[in-house]
Amino acid sequence: MTPQRRTALLSVFAAVALIALKLATGLATHSLGLVSEAIHSGTDLVAALLTFLAVGVAIRPADLGHPYGHGKAEHLAALAEAAFLVLASLFIAWRAGHRLAESSPQPVHAVWWSLLVVGVVILVDLARTTASWRAARRYESAALSSNAIHFASDLAGSAAVLAGLLLARAGQPKGDAAAALFVAVLVLAAAFRLMRRNVDVLMDRAPDAATAAARRAIAGIVPPVELRRLRMRSAAGRHFADVVIGVSVDSAVRQGHAAADAVEQAVQAALPEADVVVHVEPEEAGAAVRERAHAAALGVPRVREVHNVTAVAVESGTELSLHLKLPSDLSLEEAHAIAEQVERAIRAEVPEVASVQTHIEPLAEEAAGAWPRASDTALERGLVTRIVLEETGREPRALRFLDTDDGLVAYLTLAVDGSTPLGEAHAHASRIEERIRRERPDIADVIVHTEP
Repeated sequence: MTPQRRTALLSVFAAVALIALKLATGLATHSLGLVSEAIHSGTDLVAALLTFLAVGVAIRPADLGHPYGHGKAEHLAALAEAAFLVLASLFIAWRAGHRLAESSPQPVHAVWWSLLVVGVVILVDLARTTASWRAARRYESAALSSNAIHFASDLAGSAAVLAGLLLARAGQPKGDAAAALFVAVLVLAAAFRLMRRNVDVLMDRAPDAATAAARRAIAGIVPPVELRRLRMRSAAGRHFADVVIGVSVDSAVRQGHAAADAVEQAVQAALPEADVVVHVEPEEAGAAVRERAHAAALGVPRVREVHNVTAVAVESGTELSLHLKLPSDLSLEEAHAIAEQVERAIRAEVPEVASVQTHIEPLAEEAAGAWPRASDTALERGLVTRIVLEETGREPRALRFLDTDDGLVAYLTLAVDGSTPLGEAHAHASRIEERIRRERPDIADVIVHTEP
């Protein structure tokens, strides 16, 4: 048996014992307050039984017919409990009002042992209220929480009954009826609070605190994502989030999946055990013109690479230019036809573009190459190391040379402070590259990589 069901079962046994104790004492002493409390405990018995059954249903795992689980069974049970409380409180209020209106109300025999009974009841109410609250917080159970509210109202009602009996013992028989009326009002208020809370859950009212926490978590993701829609609901202490995010139109599937994973992890960190579903959409409306044009161009068959996409805003609209790399075995006529297809695709995807200018380049074939011996590149290695030392104050982190059909290629890795702006780091790498080319023209190409 689960801890939740064990807590609910203990509440059933406690309710049975209290009903018998209160009812017997109330009938023996003619105390409407104690009889009212017995009726109140009777509703708690029904509530505890419903909780016991509901918790058993709610802990069942999700299935084909209930893909979101069975957690709302707890809230249905809590709503039924609230309905019983309303009926009981109205009956108690009617009886108390009738007794208060009587000129000669029936005397209440507030004997000493009746006060002792009420004292025992107060201790039992205090113990089960504390146990239910702790279990409700630990397991985030709506049904156990509603039980705790009932028991707390029992505790307050029992205290009021004790006060009424003390007044009756002091010669004020209507004090007992006043205590019963107080119990009725207390129960009615608790019932309405319980109904409102559980109706909100059953109607999928968005939990404000959880929604705010999820938004903060998503806003803190690095790199940032565009949150387009967040829908949340809760059941049995568990939150369900449906999230729609926007990513760049030219992002790969893996990048979109990584962004979705980041959102899911962030929300679950803020709301443990939340069920999060993330839908990824392209940033069509808000994406930059260049990104949308780049994606449209890559969507044309036989386009192998797109680079140097430039967009310039003029009075007539946006002027767009880009470089296309196509297979080198195409004829000029075939390549031109593909370029025109690219231009049409961009105009269809980015209607705000006034004109598109394409520059066609052949896709370079894979060149043959080999790693030269260190002795063959000793002079070049010394030159590159000296330039890097002069420019950065430290030796290169890595330096390799490759012999290709076009000549010697230098692969250089620089260590740069991680806080350096990207533009400054790029400019630094470009200066080193220019110096190497100028001082050693026989080096065909220099590939500079910067890292923190």
